[in-house]
Amino acid sequence: MLKIHELTRNYVTRGREPVRALKSVSLTVEPGEIFSLLGPSGCGKTTMLQCIAGLETPDAGSIHIDNQAVFSSRDSVLTPANERGLGMVFQSYAIWPHMTVAENVAFPLQQRGQRFSRAEIEQKVSDALAMVKLQEYADRPAPQLSGGQQQRVALARSLVHKPRLLLLDEPLSNLDAKLRDSMRVELKQLINTLGITALFVTHDQTEAMGMSDRVALMRDGNIVQVGSPRDIYLRPHTASVADFMGSGNLVRCSIVSKEQDCVTVSTPFGHVRSLVADGLQPRDAGLLIIRPNAVLVHQVEVAPASDTGAVLKGVVQSATFLGNHIELEVTVENQARIMVATMPYRTINVGEVVHLELPMQQCVVVHDDMGILVKQQVIAPSSALQPDN
Repeated sequence: MLKIHELTRNYVTRGREPVRALKSVSLTVEPGEIFSLLGPSGCGKTTMLQCIAGLETPDAGSIHIDNQAVFSSRDSVLTPANERGLGMVFQSYAIWPHMTVAENVAFPLQQRGQRFSRAEIEQKVSDALAMVKLQEYADRPAPQLSGGQQQRVALARSLVHKPRLLLLDEPLSNLDAKLRDSMRVELKQLINTLGITALFVTHDQTEAMGMSDRVALMRDGNIVQVGSPRDIYLRPHTASVADFMGSGNLVRCSIVSKEQDCVTVSTPFGHVRSLVADGLQPRDAGLLIIRPNAVLVHQVEVAPASDTGAVLKGVVQSATFLGNHIELEVTVENQARIMVATMPYRTINVGEVVHLELPMQQCVVVHDDMGILVKQQVIAPSSALQPDN
């Protein structure tokens, strides 16, 4: 459906080196897929979306949509934005304030080369508004809508001409948290019902994981990992991916032995068995990722099971009740700190001795691309995640 090959985009700055927003990026999106570009501000995700839309001109590479080249530096192809057959929902929605809801939705039909009769436009607008459940608002001035309703108008406008690819540039970021959650579900259901291909740009991990069939995590103009939300969260390749996708304990380690995709590593608190990212071998240094909600907290001593990576004895230094979970800071051997999330219905006190069971399949050793090994420290950020135990 969408194929991007070695796309490059540089921005010239006065008196400085050019900013390399995209560094020879390649990517394929399959038909009917909801695909997310995820990453922090400045990583290049919006630049890539604008290049696909035709709002930016890349410096090199190619973009194909439905096997048709819309940009190719080698073949000197540059299809104008209005001829690419795309729909786009902007972060600001870009709703025309002087128009009614129906006039906003009709606007793309009136601007396209193909001419439609008034009756055809009215029918297409009615169908688009029905998709987003705004039929009764057709004659209302656009500024008199709520944020969620304006988002639906922008979506209806992008779908009214049945685009071959839908582009969404952080369309939920202007909504409050509760409305954002409900709109995320509605948007995904609508896209799946229509069976269209969608490319979704966001900096929010929850949105990307909740919306997408696959996610590409971007950093510094590059794609660092592509996979399903589950794979990227549970099997990150690098420390930056693991850190961006959610809070976790990042622990310095050295690989002692390896068997297929499992390793035994030496850590500041002893040996731990874990999964491992591709490319790491015995004697390599790496970072052990322990998600706070992956740890099983026992208040009595337990015997390790066959699939246990380690059992650590520790003392609770702090216990914070956060409603949907209790966040514990536990000091284990060698004074290493581990942050843990456990169920809120338990009573665990500061100073209490606990036993932390690390399931082998829920820990992973990754490459250090953040310089943590150089800093010689153990990082244990607090968790805002739902507990599994």
